[in-house]
Amino acid sequence: MSDRVPAIPLIVNDPYFSVWLPGDDFTAAGTVHWTGAEKGVSGALRIDGTEYHWLGTRRRPMKSVDTRVTPTASTGVLEAAGVRLTATFWSPMLPEDPDALSIPITFVDYRAESVDGRAHEVTFSLNVSAQLTYDGTNTPPLRSADLSDGTLSMAYVGQRHQRLLGHSGDHITMDWGYLYMAARRGVTIRPDNRYHSLIYTVDGKAETGSAFEGFVMVGYDEDASINYFGALCPAWGLRNGKTLAQAMHEFADRHDEFRAACEKLDEKLLAMAEKTAGKDYARIISAAWRHTFAAHKLIATPEGKMALLSKENDSNGCIATVDVSYPSTPIFLLFAPEMVNALCRPVLEFASMPVWADMDFAPHDVGRYPYATGQVYAAHDRAENGAVNPPYYLYPQGADVYNPRGQMPVEECGNMLIMMEAAVAFGASDELLQRYRGLLAKWVRYLDEYGEDPGEQLCTDDFAGHLAHNVNLSAKAVVGVACYARILRRLGEKEEAAGWEKRAKEMADSWLKRAAVGEYTSLTFDGQGWSMKYNLVWDRVLGLNLLPEEFYAREVKSYLPRVNAYGLPLDSRSDYTKSDWLCWCAAMAKDRDTKEKLLAPLAAYLRETPNRVPFSDWYDTVTGRYVAFIARSVQGGVFMPMLAEAAEEKRR
Repeated sequence: MSDRVPAIPLIVNDPYFSVWLPGDDFTAAGTVHWTGAEKGVSGALRIDGTEYHWLGTRRRPMKSVDTRVTPTASTGVLEAAGVRLTATFWSPMLPEDPDALSIPITFVDYRAESVDGRAHEVTFSLNVSAQLTYDGTNTPPLRSADLSDGTLSMAYVGQRHQRLLGHSGDHITMDWGYLYMAARRGVTIRPDNRYHSLIYTVDGKAETGSAFEGFVMVGYDEDASINYFGALCPAWGLRNGKTLAQAMHEFADRHDEFRAACEKLDEKLLAMAEKTAGKDYARIISAAWRHTFAAHKLIATPEGKMALLSKENDSNGCIATVDVSYPSTPIFLLFAPEMVNALCRPVLEFASMPVWADMDFAPHDVGRYPYATGQVYAAHDRAENGAVNPPYYLYPQGADVYNPRGQMPVEECGNMLIMMEAAVAFGASDELLQRYRGLLAKWVRYLDEYGEDPGEQLCTDDFAGHLAHNVNLSAKAVVGVACYARILRRLGEKEEAAGWEKRAKEMADSWLKRAAVGEYTSLTFDGQGWSMKYNLVWDRVLGLNLLPEEFYAREVKSYLPRVNAYGLPLDSRSDYTKSDWLCWCAAMAKDRDTKEKLLAPLAAYLRETPNRVPFSDWYDTVTGRYVAFIARSVQGGVFMPMLAEAAEEKRR
């Protein structure tokens, strides 16, 4: 049985180099960017003189036999005229190799074999449109050339007029740089100037017991990835002057090594997921792995440090949003904890700049993709979509830049303190804790004063609007204070740490007394409604010992009768949910049966939703239709049940 996901990830490397197929198999639909914009990638297999298509929608499609989506790969198995073709799109998204993970290169492996006992002459081809190099539907003047040498056949295509980092916003696609294609020598890669494509073709013979196989690479050279507070920074793996062409050579040489590592990683991830919560959970994490990494850009800062910058896809386009980084952390804490520091680094740098000096709370973001040049959320002078926002990082202290009502103070202070403690707890360096000790002290004081019973504030679920006395937001403040106490202990400040530990426990006791409504907790401290208390999962994961075990048993049990066909609603105000928070609630359950009951409806959503968009994190639990948010980094949060189990095993 094929692996049905809402959209099949094909070329999925970063927010711009992102091509999906919105259908059940490789010939069910044309290929698109996550925004829905057409980005043509098609494939054909000529068998004994007759051409069939294995990718995209053309007049003579091959028959789809199987479609598989694993964490690192998407594979289609198709047949026609006695030949079986297996084609796999995969990227070396290996957390232990951030260089390879960060470079926008995708492999396409192919294998053609006879299934009717006869030998067949075949020609395999892959066509990638220059649509990937520009935004919109009007084709600009293009340039293409062959760069083949004695080792690789290679070609590129791109706009004649390059406008580096020429726009900023959401629902827009790449509009500068160069699309590359490369493969081993002895094959033909030709820029097609008529159709503005790069076309790879290779001839071979498919016989019984002797397959015709090979691979081709598709990559993207951005020249610069991010404007990082005025510096144009490359992808992490292209720092120190490495070119994409050089990377293509390196990737070709390491193809077998990378493939073996990805297969090993897939096996490990799927085994971990099944052990945690069964096959449905394995389906969820398979849909989320490449998706999560590809919603970020990993760059080298001017100081040579790692910065991992998310993009708020299908939201507002913000870059390095704190309350988008926060839900993504489980995947990184499990497999690359230093990347959580890389998520926090740009926020800490911006929060230390004069324009933010008068704020006693953490920022929401550091700009709008691909410009990390200062928070744009709630800015008075925000540029329209596509235009570049003012360079707020240059503004002086006291500049009237932001609307106070549009901020998320408790939310972002809590997020930063939790992320920074969790990163070090799972093995990251404590460098940022020491360097930014003063900022952390400012943020914990804000939580101390305003977090116990927040006034009318926005939280990360800002689509639901302002809410006063938010019980779940208060829970985040409690956990944030407890994490700050842990940070102090790491820094050797035991006496002050003890004081904050006492304060966190006082807040937790008060929270439980005021939030409890019989066998569950309310939405607001006035006893109205109910909500997921996903922020409390860190009490379990980090072993903070804030609330008793019996509380979690009651709270999680109260969720089960509220589960709809496609999941547990976010709260009592609506039927919609968030996939990340749903998984965090499942992680609070001790027993596997409860985890499965909470996670199975999310897997059903992936199998049955009528909306063919990359894994949406905000959807309706009754209809299975997505509400908004596509291809966002928060899907790293679906790894929380695995993280919680790993933390529990570590403590045993």
